[in-house]
Amino acid sequence: MKSIRLPSPHTDPRGFLLALFNAAVAQAVPGAEMAAFLPTPPKGRTLVLGAGKAGGSMAAAVDALWPKHAPMSGLVVTRYDYVPPAYKALQQHGAARIEVVEAAHPVPDEAGRRAAQRIADLTRGLTQDDLVLCLMSGGASSLLAMPASIANFSITLEQKQAVNKALLKSGAAIDEMNCVRKHLSAIKGGRLAAMCAPARVVTLLISDVPGDAPEVIGSGPTVPDSTTCADALRILARYAIDIPPAARAGLESAVFETPKPGDAVFAGHEVHLIATPKQSLEAAAALARTAGIGVHVLSDEVEGESREVGKVQAALARYVARHGQPFAKPCVILSGGETTVTVKTQGGRGGRATEFLLGCAIALQGEAGVHVLAADTDGIDGVEDNAGAIVTPDTLARAAAAGLKPADFLDRNDAYNFFAPLGDLLVPGPTFTNVNDFRALLIV
Repeated sequence: MKSIRLPSPHTDPRGFLLALFNAAVAQAVPGAEMAAFLPTPPKGRTLVLGAGKAGGSMAAAVDALWPKHAPMSGLVVTRYDYVPPAYKALQQHGAARIEVVEAAHPVPDEAGRRAAQRIADLTRGLTQDDLVLCLMSGGASSLLAMPASIANFSITLEQKQAVNKALLKSGAAIDEMNCVRKHLSAIKGGRLAAMCAPARVVTLLISDVPGDAPEVIGSGPTVPDSTTCADALRILARYAIDIPPAARAGLESAVFETPKPGDAVFAGHEVHLIATPKQSLEAAAALARTAGIGVHVLSDEVEGESREVGKVQAALARYVARHGQPFAKPCVILSGGETTVTVKTQGGRGGRATEFLLGCAIALQGEAGVHVLAADTDGIDGVEDNAGAIVTPDTLARAAAAGLKPADFLDRNDAYNFFAPLGDLLVPGPTFTNVNDFRALLIV
């Protein structure tokens, strides 16, 4: 990881928090450390397949590390604008061994459907002498878009898009969303592994989910799925999400069931986590300690409604600021995971991080000495151009001077438009990785 300059938490709290975020992101960007997870070249050919917001950087790292004399080809799909510039230049000059294409996230599009079909086509003719190296990260659930189509049960891309949009607005947790997604897919939930048989499959993962479960990351295209069609139906009922008759029939009849643990298609396969939220939090914590302040990592698995999590963490920060308990100040409190936003009105802008921050700011009520950063490590908060934002002790005062009423913005899920005029949005651009939410509360 490159050296990151650390401003003083006392004189430049904003710069200090930004440095911690940058350290967390840098820790998760794939590079030379991937060499430890790469298998030896096979007797046959090596096929690289993958999807996710870190897909482009993972492909670039593998291409650089794989022996030059060993044949390798493949296809990886990533989000629009998420191919690292240096690797895009290699592609343009015909010097890249892995093709990286772009598609939409978080709602799948036709480009993602075409990429998924091409990936499926590449698996034809594989033998037991061949190696499939699968590169998966968060975002694969939408980027790898192949709607289920079995017997007389088929759904269209447009129908899959509608279900996906409803899930994103429902407040469902990521494991719940991905349970539904994989059962309505012809390539996720272990089905890509089945396509690759009888080749050996080695899956390299960058985790963006609480608990780092491989079957949840990107909806687990190459790993066994422990969830069922019945689970998917219960989740759809829980959040009152309607689905097309063909999709419901496919779930109710279990025609859309996924390969389970113990299935022979997974025999001899390997799965490795190369980057996790915990590792990124630890990198930020290590950097913060060099400033001589206390560091406390709450968890890398925080879930719940974003605004409510914001209120809870604000209460903790206020208690530390006022009473020096349960942590002595100065200190920084870190957490990760994936919170959710239940969208109740149309037209608002913002994602998990800004909604967390708005709930947090309202609860802090301008508490002196408390500064907060929340951002998504992929550089995208929801579907916006920002990763997150920053709250300072004078956030509410500046908002009042600008005529902004925070509760009104929270009511309409419009946190982006609250922080934008204050100049407090964090816009790093593409980060080429994704280990989910990063939150840091600095109390000085």
